[in-house]
Amino acid sequence: MTHANTPRYMPGPFRAGDRCQLTDPKGKINTVSLKHGDEFHTHRGVVKHEDIIGLPDASVVLNSSGVEYLVMRPLLVDFVMSMPRGAAIIYPKEAQAILGQADIFPGARVVEAGVGSGALSLWLLRAIGPQGFLYSFERREEFAEIARANVSTFHGYTPENWSVTVGDLQDALPMTVKPGEADRVVLDMLAPWECVDMAADALVPGGVVLMYVATVTQLSRVVEALRETGQFSHPQSSETIVRGWHVEGLAVRPEHRMIGHTAFLVTARKLAPGTVLPDLKRRASKSDFSAEDLEAWTPGVLGGREISPKSLRKRVRSATESAELSQASDSSSPAE
Repeated sequence: MTHANTPRYMPGPFRAGDRCQLTDPKGKINTVSLKHGDEFHTHRGVVKHEDIIGLPDASVVLNSSGVEYLVMRPLLVDFVMSMPRGAAIIYPKEAQAILGQADIFPGARVVEAGVGSGALSLWLLRAIGPQGFLYSFERREEFAEIARANVSTFHGYTPENWSVTVGDLQDALPMTVKPGEADRVVLDMLAPWECVDMAADALVPGGVVLMYVATVTQLSRVVEALRETGQFSHPQSSETIVRGWHVEGLAVRPEHRMIGHTAFLVTARKLAPGTVLPDLKRRASKSDFSAEDLEAWTPGVLGGREISPKSLRKRVRSATESAELSQASDSSSPAE
């Protein structure tokens, strides 16, 4: 087997082009891409990349001042938190919930929109395996470029079972995925309710649609949109909150900081053609709303956080350089 055929996240000795984490005695973590002749500098000394290349994963290396660093290959969760970003990423706690709630399985055909910085794409590609296929859609070319570079950096190559289409999902999806060809649809966008019918057309009967939304107003609107189509099962909504714990001898307590709300996840399943969903017996509630109420939750009113062009260009450049280093190192590595 050649080095080029070995995915960079697989176990084995470090090689040029790999990303690695250096953890100092105080627990501070720095992530670097290994390159022949390069060095990692801090005020406490220098670590030569040559001293790391060839070491087994999870080794200890000394810097020029004798300070010990634990050197490990980043896990996927580590990689997505340190990679260059264009759009905000889906955090690991939601990504893991998405894989479970959407029931992403090996061999699945998955539609993803938007691709953002590629964080969720990496989780989905791992879950579907080489027999599945991921169709990713992104409206902005800059974000798509960052996502491609991040995925290529992590794998050491661009997966053949992944396509990235730049354009509006409503226009691009019918041209890319045939009706009833997708097993799962995952939507991370400002107004996913606009794509409910499109998702229904793409899904197989019994397929899962999952929508990632940040606010309660978006949550309400997307749930009502799913109900209104009559093509899905009753939507299920949830959020994931993670609280770490400090454990040191008898000092056992919750961490002072926690990852609270970042998003809601909404799931529903595509009904077979002609199926009429039985009504749920509900208690009386404030379920009446008008078209004007819904209009108040449009993307223009909700707004969106924009990244400056200068910052975006810098992030595109950083992601591209990492991908080029990763793939160039593979092409120059000798066969085993």
